[in-house]
Amino acid sequence: MTEQPAKKATPRRRTTKKAAAAPAAHPVETNRRVLQRQIMPVEKDFDVFALYVDPEDANLDADRYEIGGSRAAKDLNNAAIRQSTTTGKGIHPEQIESRTALRVRSGERLSFGTYFNAFPASYWRRYSVVTDVRLTVEVSGRGATLVVYRSLANGRAQRVDSATTGSEAKGTFVFELPLKPFVDGGWYWYDVIAGDDDAVVESAEWSAEVPEDRLEHGTADIAITTMNRPDFCAKLIGQLGRDELLKPYLDTVFVMEQGTQKVVDSPSYPEARDALGDQLRIVEQGNLGGSGGYARGQLESLRKGTATYALMMDDDVVCEPEGIIRAITFGDLARRPTIVGGHMFSLYNKSELHSFGEIVQPWRFWWMTPQDGYSRWDLSARNIRSARWLHKRVDVDFNGWFMCLIPREVIDRIGLSLPLFIKWDDAEYGLRAKAAGFSTVTFPGAAVWHVPWTDKNDALDWQAYFHVRNRFVSALLHSPYPRGGKLIREDFTYSIAHLVSMQYSTVELRNLALEDVLAGPHGLHAQLPTRLGEVNTLRKQFSDAQLQADREAFPETRRKKPPRKGRDIIEIPSRVSRMITAGLAPIRQLRPARELSSEFPEVEIRAMDAKWYRLASYDSAIVSMNDGTSAAFYKRDTATFRDLVKRTADLHQRLAREWPELAEQYRAALPEITAPETWEQTFRPWTEGADTPA
Repeated sequence: MTEQPAKKATPRRRTTKKAAAAPAAHPVETNRRVLQRQIMPVEKDFDVFALYVDPEDANLDADRYEIGGSRAAKDLNNAAIRQSTTTGKGIHPEQIESRTALRVRSGERLSFGTYFNAFPASYWRRYSVVTDVRLTVEVSGRGATLVVYRSLANGRAQRVDSATTGSEAKGTFVFELPLKPFVDGGWYWYDVIAGDDDAVVESAEWSAEVPEDRLEHGTADIAITTMNRPDFCAKLIGQLGRDELLKPYLDTVFVMEQGTQKVVDSPSYPEARDALGDQLRIVEQGNLGGSGGYARGQLESLRKGTATYALMMDDDVVCEPEGIIRAITFGDLARRPTIVGGHMFSLYNKSELHSFGEIVQPWRFWWMTPQDGYSRWDLSARNIRSARWLHKRVDVDFNGWFMCLIPREVIDRIGLSLPLFIKWDDAEYGLRAKAAGFSTVTFPGAAVWHVPWTDKNDALDWQAYFHVRNRFVSALLHSPYPRGGKLIREDFTYSIAHLVSMQYSTVELRNLALEDVLAGPHGLHAQLPTRLGEVNTLRKQFSDAQLQADREAFPETRRKKPPRKGRDIIEIPSRVSRMITAGLAPIRQLRPARELSSEFPEVEIRAMDAKWYRLASYDSAIVSMNDGTSAAFYKRDTATFRDLVKRTADLHQRLAREWPELAEQYRAALPEITAPETWEQTFRPWTEGADTPA
């Protein structure tokens, strides 16, 4: 990229001015509002530096339209896109001088084209009233140069402007930047190059002229649902209370306490309580799951009526407080009431982004990252400036409730969460809001760190019931296809895969879920406090759900005949081989199990290797769980297999027959089920007493 001659920018005072006259009788008054400020990591956390400042060069991947459409070309390009471009450059923690200031060592170049410090121009262009932004940067150090860039939706960077301190010890640089070119995607950012002296980027702000009635910021009630994570939750609310810039944006922090291990008993709680003071309320109730907790927070916020938004947030996250401010600011300046969600980074690999945005694929009716995007993207391995796909604006159907800001007006219009306990409550709410004309924006620069979904067993354990039931309920409410598109056929295939894997408890729960779907919508509230206990009682009857932490609780592996040709269990079969296995495995299940298999496991299989096509070839196995804490003894049972296959097939056939009538029932009942008055009845056992003051 060729450098143009830099120019010195003179200090410039902020001004208040009037916008061009509108067709109305009086001009619209405007004033300047900060949209985003430069920030550095809290507590100088080395693991997250790549999200704030980037010492690496840009190394943009190939344009997919240039590499061709052949399968080999696509596979090669996808592999190249995932390849790390980092060279090992880094910054020292001591270069971070404050929450807003960073030192650039003499002769070095650092880029602020990062997740938390680049400006997501395309989102402001598409959804907000803002048309132009001003970047104001304060830099000290003689010979320091500041270069401003923008990107196109295809990832190509363009130099916009530059300035230098020259011989001066300090300079304030102001750049006026339009949003017009960002209709499909793109970011603004700046790089700083230190001269003979170290340069200190003291501060940077992105601001805009906004209408007078948008000048004051809104406030948010934060709704945190917690269940037996007292220390994690206490640290989170303490983090919210200690950030002085965030506190004016908070109205009330509601903690919906649903566990037996109370947050008030955590050693970290007194400090958290003192930090928030009157802004903290502990609301105790029974275990109604995430949806019951969030619905309570939504109801309390709606009834109180003093906050502009209700912010759903998980109890087991670490948040970036500045992200909450940015989400509220974006919500304030959106053209119409808009749900603003944050991104999720892994709590274990803090630079790994779970997904840049999620949709519900309508034909399958399953949540997913859009097909032109990537999940589990490590920004320390390949930065934003080197990843072409990260420059496209991603329009979403919903945002997970690990961090999701919902305007009170939206809650008032479309109601509260569905009583689903867990799973699909956030996705269904996003689809319901979309149908009512309210967009959801997953907003770059607003994020939390959370335990990744990949480290959980939620497709096999008690959560399997809620996955299936709630997916079908959501599809009955929102699927645009007759009989849910591919949903029924795909769900039946999943059940067969679980059956040939000897996961009988999972299929029993899946069938119970379908029975409850067929029973209609009016049992959802009644089941909310009791279904989890019933689900756990049912699944514990099966050996594949009887987990043991100690391997010595199981017999040693033994089999009468060794594996055919000494085949290793970690071998990955070809696609053709898997298709053959899929056709033959159900037939094999009808044959008697091998001798000794009911008493001794034939093999031990790690969680990562426990694929259906591998389990299907054994008559018993010790299988470990994804979280690494326990294992179960899987045993093939021909009679159980026959019974579950028949019931599974009958239920799916019935769903296909009754889908039109069921969809009509669920859609007619939706306003009543999500109404605040209905939820008040569900909460009555706990609201007749007083909730606990902080």
